[in-house]
Amino acid sequence: MIYRPSYFLLPILSGCVWLGMLLGMLIGWVVDTHREHYVSMDANQHVAYISDIGASPKFKPMFIALCVVTTVTLDLSFLADRWLRHAGRLTANNSRGQKVLGVLTIIFAIIGTAGLILLSVFDVAHHKNLHDGFLLCFLGGYVISAICICWEYQRLGIHNRDKRVLRVSFWIKLTFVLVEIVLAIIFVSLTFTNHTNGGAIVEWIIAFIFAFYIFSFAIDLYPAVHTRNIKHRIREKADDMKGGHNGTAGHMSDSTMVQDGPVTVSEMEATNANGGYRGYGVGGANNNASTAQGNVPSGYYDTTYGESAARATRSPRANKTAVGSAFVEDSLRTNGHDGLQVNEPQQAYQPSRTYQ
Repeated sequence: MIYRPSYFLLPILSGCVWLGMLLGMLIGWVVDTHREHYVSMDANQHVAYISDIGASPKFKPMFIALCVVTTVTLDLSFLADRWLRHAGRLTANNSRGQKVLGVLTIIFAIIGTAGLILLSVFDVAHHKNLHDGFLLCFLGGYVISAICICWEYQRLGIHNRDKRVLRVSFWIKLTFVLVEIVLAIIFVSLTFTNHTNGGAIVEWIIAFIFAFYIFSFAIDLYPAVHTRNIKHRIREKADDMKGGHNGTAGHMSDSTMVQDGPVTVSEMEATNANGGYRGYGVGGANNNASTAQGNVPSGYYDTTYGESAARATRSPRANKTAVGSAFVEDSLRTNGHDGLQVNEPQQAYQPSRTYQ
């Protein structure tokens, strides 16, 4: 079966672009430039930061372009997650707090996106202070965004214990948050205490771990492949529980709503047992006109009215009209009685019959 492109491809594209950029810059620095010592590096520094390589004229255009592609597609993944949960294509949020966490995830991701794009433009060689500030904005924005989405998935997992993908995604994101926070603290400490070689190594580790964090969102978005059809959509639990437990009220209208569709024999039999059909007929509370002009046996709607389609295929019979809207059918056979006066509404007449 050939699948159409789906939303889970967004984080895969984002992660591949980010991972390809890191490998390209690292291999290019080692192989092509033979570990060139850039002007932004300290005198005793032997391992280049990502920012040092990205500030060189050879790699800066690629660094800016791929940072933009990575972060924009990642933010689109966050937006897709929020929209798919709202549309019922992923496990829906069942509280306002979960929705707020989802929105905060997007907001802080956008802050991190701005930080990464700006630090690639304001390189460390010419705008060191601005570059360092945007670097902290990038790290802080995505770490707080990860905390928010991790919290959201933890709440979703509690209310949807049958969804194994939520538990897996939660633990992946929790691991990322804990590891990245520890590494970010180490990175900042080493960098701002002039331990540049150790700081550069930690920065590369953080960047590669960030790629796997991006890939983890493919796990979250992949179930939307199976909910393209509206029949497979997932309802919010709050909607199912309105008016009663287990969503009974939400389904009641489908089974109890009266429709003005074609009349079936089973429908007439069910309603005839209660004394009438749609408010008129026999024995019902709304049968005042019928009782005034004569009672009609309940079997009339079971036989004569129900067999109208079959009788219409035969030659029409002449019927004599009576007072008002009632008429007497000369050949009416109902419970062995002939010539019964019937109080049948005009819309029930068969067009194939002739009335005199």
